[in-house]
Amino acid sequence: MKRVRLVGLTGGIATGKSTAARFFADAGVVVVDADQLARRVVEPGRPALRDLSEAFGSRILRPDGSLDREALAAVVFRDAAARSRLNAIVHPRVAEEADRVIGEIRASDADALVVYDVPLLFECSMEGRFDEVVVVYVPRTVQVSRLEARDGLSPEQAEARLAAQLDIEEKARRGDRVLDNRGSREDLRRQVETLLRRWRKGNGENPC
Repeated sequence: MKRVRLVGLTGGIATGKSTAARFFADAGVVVVDADQLARRVVEPGRPALRDLSEAFGSRILRPDGSLDREALAAVVFRDAAARSRLNAIVHPRVAEEADRVIGEIRASDADALVVYDVPLLFECSMEGRFDEVVVVYVPRTVQVSRLEARDGLSPEQAEARLAAQLDIEEKARRGDRVLDNRGSREDLRRQVETLLRRWRKGNGENPC
């Protein structure tokens, strides 16, 4: 069994990826959240925010100069070229921040198991960075219904959000492991715990 030290955790919108990440953290795994890093790199005064305002104009800024995420989303979710500009600005900064954070973790514990929670793992061709890639899965129809209920989106708005990501079936096909989240939260937790036991056994740890 191979040694697993860096895991990529991904999925689609409303698949339950964040819930799975919390279960990993609850079990003592170090979880690095790409969404948190993305918020950090666009804080006021950071180069990424300046570049975003130059690319999309002041309409994406709040009166206090911070990023208006809803205004930016309204632009990029209906325009593939705008999404590409956004990604070109933000993703390299997030990758640099992730390398820094994971490097700090490794400096304090070289054998730590780290889960990097990153929504656009496949879209950014990051597979090669990880010992394993785990995909949290539900069918697309479930994603749409959850987005409608959770975020108050219309079916058309939900489909537009999903269109901005690689289809969940393709993500599941490309992942090393799949966590099937069509069941209960406790079922998902059990799957996470089973996976952790497998990794810890392979890493020479006591899996109990």
